[in-house]
Amino acid sequence: MTVIAIHNEDWGFETNCFVCEPKNDHGLRIPFFHDIDAGCVFAEFDLPNSFSGAPKFVHGGVTLAIIDEAMAWACIAVGHRWAVTVETTTRFLGAVYVDKRYRVEARVGETTPEQMRAEAVVLDAKGRVRAEANAVFAVLGEAQAARAIGTSVADLADAPNLSGYTTP
Repeated sequence: MTVIAIHNEDWGFETNCFVCEPKNDHGLRIPFFHDIDAGCVFAEFDLPNSFSGAPKFVHGGVTLAIIDEAMAWACIAVGHRWAVTVETTTRFLGAVYVDKRYRVEARVGETTPEQMRAEAVVLDAKGRVRAEANAVFAVLGEAQAARAIGTSVADLADAPNLSGYTTP
């Protein structure tokens, strides 16, 4: 199994991402990983009650943010494309509790030059699916990607994780 940690700076840009940036003091700071052999992105997380909705549950919107982040990283790391969420459908099959360990996994599905489909699941410690999602992502062209990440994609050509990156 070949797994690499995903760090924003390894992709050639800086961010203050609410979900994954370790330097964001107000964020979730969840580290994501790319399992190259399995073709997926994953992260393990447990959140304190400061991220609750109901007193014992992680807020549904926070859970959705984690799912969206996993699918977006799958588009970048697995699909080699910059893309943004257009539509997401999520089903909660069970509660996601505060102070319990979970794993989110995301994969890329059908891909065209303009769109990518991704799917994700949140699993509890026993491997039970607590939430599942499907999303459509719009693939960004070079100018759109530059606006999104704050720098020209051409300037990132030497970033180590951008081999195979394409724009439509």
